[in-house]
Amino acid sequence: MSSAPLAGVRVLDFGGGESDGVTRLLADLGADVLKIEPPGGSPARLQMPMVEGTSIPFAINNANKRSAVLDPESVADRKRLVEFAGTADIIVDGGIPGGANAFGTSFEVLAQRFDHLVALSVTDFGSTGPYATWRASDAVLCGLSTALSRTGPASGTPVLPPGGVASATAVVQATWAVLAAYYRRLRCGKGDYIDLSRLEAILQCFDPPFGAQGQAASGQQRNLNSWRGRPRNQQIYPIFPCKDGYVRISVLSPRQWRGMRAWLGEPDQFADPRFESVAARYTVSRELNAAIAEIFAPETMDDLVAEGQQRGVPLAAVLTPAEALSTEHFRSTGALIDAEITAGGTLAIPAGPFLIDGRRAGYVRSAPSPGVDETAWLTERSASPAAADTNAVGLFRPFDGMRIIDLGVIVAGGELGRLFADLGAEVIKVESADYPDGLRQAMPGEVMSRSWAVTHRNQRSIGLDLRHPSGADLFSRLVAEADAVFANFKPGTLASLGFSYETLRNLNPRIVLAESSAFGATGPWSTRMGYGPLVRAATGITRMWTSEHSGHDTFYDATTVFPDHVVARITAIAALAAIVNRDRTGIGAHVHISQAEVALNHLAAEYVVEAARCAQLEVADETAVHAVYPCRGDDEWCVISVQSDLDRTALATVMGRRSLPQERSELIDTVAKWTAGIDKNEVANLLQRVGMSAAPMLRVDDVLTDPQIAFRNLFTDMVHPLFDTPIPTETGFAPNTAIPPAELRPAPMPGEHTHEICHKVLRLDADEIDRLIAEGVMFTHQGRSL
Repeated sequence: MSSAPLAGVRVLDFGGGESDGVTRLLADLGADVLKIEPPGGSPARLQMPMVEGTSIPFAINNANKRSAVLDPESVADRKRLVEFAGTADIIVDGGIPGGANAFGTSFEVLAQRFDHLVALSVTDFGSTGPYATWRASDAVLCGLSTALSRTGPASGTPVLPPGGVASATAVVQATWAVLAAYYRRLRCGKGDYIDLSRLEAILQCFDPPFGAQGQAASGQQRNLNSWRGRPRNQQIYPIFPCKDGYVRISVLSPRQWRGMRAWLGEPDQFADPRFESVAARYTVSRELNAAIAEIFAPETMDDLVAEGQQRGVPLAAVLTPAEALSTEHFRSTGALIDAEITAGGTLAIPAGPFLIDGRRAGYVRSAPSPGVDETAWLTERSASPAAADTNAVGLFRPFDGMRIIDLGVIVAGGELGRLFADLGAEVIKVESADYPDGLRQAMPGEVMSRSWAVTHRNQRSIGLDLRHPSGADLFSRLVAEADAVFANFKPGTLASLGFSYETLRNLNPRIVLAESSAFGATGPWSTRMGYGPLVRAATGITRMWTSEHSGHDTFYDATTVFPDHVVARITAIAALAAIVNRDRTGIGAHVHISQAEVALNHLAAEYVVEAARCAQLEVADETAVHAVYPCRGDDEWCVISVQSDLDRTALATVMGRRSLPQERSELIDTVAKWTAGIDKNEVANLLQRVGMSAAPMLRVDDVLTDPQIAFRNLFTDMVHPLFDTPIPTETGFAPNTAIPPAELRPAPMPGEHTHEICHKVLRLDADEIDRLIAEGVMFTHQGRSL
């Protein structure tokens, strides 16, 4: 893996289930990851579910690593561990207490002793605050992050998202944080200590209550104080039964609506031009969906998908996980491969989400057996720490001086640019007058949407027509002096504009092009139109997002934004890894991330277990009971995870019972009768005191006053001149010792900085700028600068 983007980066892994996925992503990108295990192996090797006696979560999250055994009881091994940690670039730990504590040290101590180290600690709630000793499960994290409050029926029991989705989200945020801190280390010579809370990570990038939420939630954002967070828009991306299953449509643009109306036979009742608006169609959704259901019912999923493609109507089959695994698309792209991860033979597994220069940076070898490797590194360091400027280090952001030309749109594209802008990059947003970004759609009476305001803070906007020859020339000049170009158009769009990667590379051999799309750049589905709801449908996630109360043919993922925010961070991780390699070799790269492949890898364990069942292998499922329970008050709920016999005993004791039923439904009914008369916060406190994972279900308006979230300063107020009140926004990726909080410069109006960029970056004089604007090559905002 010497040619991989992170080749030569040394990562020492002390962690367990909370952090194993972080070092797997770094290993996929070429880092030398050495896992330190105690005699007998890591406890995470026993994590359920298991196939043929092999823990699938451990097998997935520890592929591509090496393993060495050190004994915490040995004085020599304790000394060896500390000395060896000093030779690493990155150290990763998880849990309280972390693995390093067993050796008589801590990450804070190691980070202070070796100031070049980037030390990442991944815990449920962070190392400080009133919840610092609390325990969390994936379900508990969904409850506290507001994700639970926005999934399920409009009334009745909320529905938990698929198991594992929240924890995997925290892994992605943690990987972005540690890689950004490492890049800063390469530039200034000083390391960092990152105290990452899984809850805070999920609040920022699973389905963030104060992030860009897309059009599905734009109406709900108008008055956060009055919205109690229960879903009301389950038909915003409707699902229809058909001859052999279900299909989902995602009709957003006027052109897509015209295709759908023609499919319906141009009915007079929907002929009014006002129905080109999503909001107008929503007001007649009952009648409209009935008409669509009638023509879809006798057709097959495949025929409907093909017809939708022909008519320009975004549509996807709602596949089961097994059906998704069997599709030709994922096999042809290498997203799914056969690997020997159990004693029972080969299984289909997701190979990893990263595609760089057309090659997958992913699964190479299976998780190691305990102690098969020496406590030694395979290679020399890729780069020595730079000489630190001690006068600047305290204010130094990772991407200070970096320039990015950003063509990204909606959530996944817009969020990618923001991640770099928050950490110091100069991000120039290129906007089109003819094709404005969907996030710019504001509610009546608003000049700017909240989603745009939070997604495009710290950026500058130039209005530029890339289809005009002079506009293409100006864009070429921007590229020639940039570090990266970001885009998330349908594959082939950049090339049709005259800016394929080959063209960009000719303009600037050091350029990194980072793209994402719904289904990737290659394969049978690559030309399909796609949005997050269609990606979830086609990958089987919609089928997983169901309720035991409503049956498996009722789906509750309509109002989530997953996987858009996760895709943005996966793209950012791959782009930054390519930049690390570019700085070392002088050669740029082309990153392309498939949203569908991100979804597959995000829930990789679920898919592998499904593949094992299809192969009729022995599967031992998780025995834990994660459930949502009613609490005192109007529509108030809590989440409790019963994960062991000790938990059962503890819960029974708190309830004043000798024992609890063994059968799942009887257990849930019994506990529900107890919780129904108790405040949700009291339930959580009672059970956390006896070591159980439990939490209240928080809504958006609960978050800012939650004691743990407030204590950790996760959110800050962002003032924007177009909004009467401050907008809550995240302070930074995680508490750390080296990187200042994000700046909060206001998000721009379209073309607000056209004159400034043309003058300072393109070095045009005022007369030439005015001429180009008059000719329609560029446009500028007519109001005052924000």
